[in-house]
Amino acid sequence: MANPKYKRILIKLSGEALAGERGVGIDIQTVQTIAKEIQEVHSLGIEIALVIGGGNLWRGEPAAEAGMDRVQADYTGMLGTVMNALVMADSLQQVGVDTRVQTAIAMQQVAEPYGRALRHLEKGRIVIFGAGIGSPYFSTDTTAALRAAEIEADAILMAKNGVDGVYNADPKKDKTAVKFEELTHRDVINKGLRIMDSTASTLSMDNDIDLVVFNMNQPGNIKRVVFGENIGTTVSNNIEEKE
Repeated sequence: MANPKYKRILIKLSGEALAGERGVGIDIQTVQTIAKEIQEVHSLGIEIALVIGGGNLWRGEPAAEAGMDRVQADYTGMLGTVMNALVMADSLQQVGVDTRVQTAIAMQQVAEPYGRALRHLEKGRIVIFGAGIGSPYFSTDTTAALRAAEIEADAILMAKNGVDGVYNADPKKDKTAVKFEELTHRDVINKGLRIMDSTASTLSMDNDIDLVVFNMNQPGNIKRVVFGENIGTTVSNNIEEKE
């Protein structure tokens, strides 16, 4: 087997990825399917961390727009990410992967406080980061970029539902939309491509972390990305900038 392109990765999943066809809530069968995909890659010796959003359970910005205090709305969303992390951890444990949930907000009965993630990864455990960075106004995209930098990940894998990469327009609305195979981080920022929020994009660029956007609904795609197959869109500092 070829050598992997990435040996330590952080997978960023949307909360909606755990909801399956329902679009909201948590579908256990969907979570179990994702866990098996991750387990297959982990069994090849790849070190894996996860950040999972909470949009399947709660969205802070719409709640704030409806009149809820933004800080409380964001903290509510952080708790949603912890729920998703615990469910994913259970499914990973069931397929034989030693997994730890770490949270930026202390809740020692259900998860570890954030820290010692590198030690867990080196021992072959998967680490799931919950509760964002522990502060309001920061997205789980920013959490993914920050945690990836802290654990010295080679890449962030942005696993999307039915989206096979980054386009110059919405391919569902514009049949002439063109897919990018490669971009630089500066391309993403300059072109205003909404892969991640601007804070997350800048963190990824400054810490020289590759970003790969791909369709997670195609079985085996996580493995394909790790071994360097040309699927989705790769964002890196080491790519010639596109005009």
